[in-house]
Amino acid sequence: MMHPLLRTGGVAVLVILSHHLTMVNAFVTTPLRIGQNRNAKLRVWGSKEESTSGGLPEVFKTVTSSVPLAPLRIGAGLLMIHHGSEGGIGPANFGTAEFNGFVDFIVKPYFSFLPGPPETWSAIHDLVEFFGGALLTVGFLTRPVALSLLGTMMGAVYFHLSSSGAQGFPLGHVPNYSYDFEEPTLYALIFLLFVFNGAGPLSVDSIIYNKISLEDDNEQDSE
Repeated sequence: MMHPLLRTGGVAVLVILSHHLTMVNAFVTTPLRIGQNRNAKLRVWGSKEESTSGGLPEVFKTVTSSVPLAPLRIGAGLLMIHHGSEGGIGPANFGTAEFNGFVDFIVKPYFSFLPGPPETWSAIHDLVEFFGGALLTVGFLTRPVALSLLGTMMGAVYFHLSSSGAQGFPLGHVPNYSYDFEEPTLYALIFLLFVFNGAGPLSVDSIIYNKISLEDDNEQDSE
């Protein structure tokens, strides 16, 4: 039977993600650019005012351009890469003891409800965390990447709560000083932040968005 904390947390995350995907127009964009009229109409992410004739790809846009987001994104991305490469340098190391252990002790007993071979899901897990960590580090396609990583972390939270329970959370004390589900929960919250917010500064996404935005402004000025 699913643990009550897992059921409640899972529902909460699904509601948040659903709200994000269906009500994305509620996000406010970055501050007005230098030289822009301060009385100009405030743009809303996804609104008609933000849309352009060139079809501006808003997937690259950051809602809040805050410098502290950069070390958080880079650190989380770098720390995630090795989770997808157990048993070798790269991801999905079929036949290794580490890969087979993940299949036999995690996927088969706790994720048997998933369709298809458990080896396939183990490989998907590795690929998402390895390449997703690398893409998050450089800040490219940050929103879809963070959403994919959030999915793997929710799976990890589910596994730990199913195998170890809540361990007396929030006041319980455990031998290793951290709840088993604690690390993937923190990672999940970080990835959720970047799903909503975007990459932030010092990212490939910000370079792409600024370039497209500048070209769009130049086109509007020439009209």
